[in-house]
Amino acid sequence: MAFWSLAVLAAFCVGLSKGGAPAFGALAVPIMALSISPLTAAGLLLPVFIFSDIFGVWTYRTHIDWRIWKIAVVGIVIGTIIGWTTASMVSDNQVRVLIGAIGLVFSLNFLFRAKAADAARPVRRGAGVFWTTVAGFTSFVSHSGAPPWQVWALPLKLPKMVFAGTSTAAFATMNALKIVPYWHLGQLQPQSLGVTVILCAPALFGVFVAYRFIKVLPDRVFYAVVTWMLLAVSIKLIWDGLTG
Repeated sequence: MAFWSLAVLAAFCVGLSKGGAPAFGALAVPIMALSISPLTAAGLLLPVFIFSDIFGVWTYRTHIDWRIWKIAVVGIVIGTIIGWTTASMVSDNQVRVLIGAIGLVFSLNFLFRAKAADAARPVRRGAGVFWTTVAGFTSFVSHSGAPPWQVWALPLKLPKMVFAGTSTAAFATMNALKIVPYWHLGQLQPQSLGVTVILCAPALFGVFVAYRFIKVLPDRVFYAVVTWMLLAVSIKLIWDGLTG
């Protein structure tokens, strides 16, 4: 009962992340790690992420900024390759502390510098490739690519639906690129597919809950909510990394 309760909650968070609230995706593995190992949780949830990606991208298909996505793909590919080649050298806890620290500093800066937060930054290819490389790496290791992604994407001040849609497309790309490496590393287990199928239901529900919620939120409130979620997730990641 404990496993299934946590698994359903984690799957629902996956769906929320694909519905346009990417910070929730970083909560999925830590939630499931309360009952099983983080590596097992990451492998078990990857098919759920991919299933949710299909509906997330379809839902936001008219709200994706493909120019930003093309920049992101370069970094995502690089980050995934780095994650694959260093999978046996880097501990999950080190990565959690790193991305938690990045998200913590950024979110606090974004919250307490209101004037700076109100001014949209231009889309810079160099910064985009750098931060999406970090996001691709951290997403590969622990499905926690949201903090680095938001460090780059939030200051662009995109319309809320475009931000949500572009984020969904970027993370769909990240997850698709993980399939072969995860299989090669033994993190995808055929015997767990029955569990995956069941978890797809709460994940799909989460996609449409997030979409409907984001659609009615004013832009200013949306960005405040996303930033506070990023702060909460970052603190959680730091705590998990330091306590093991």
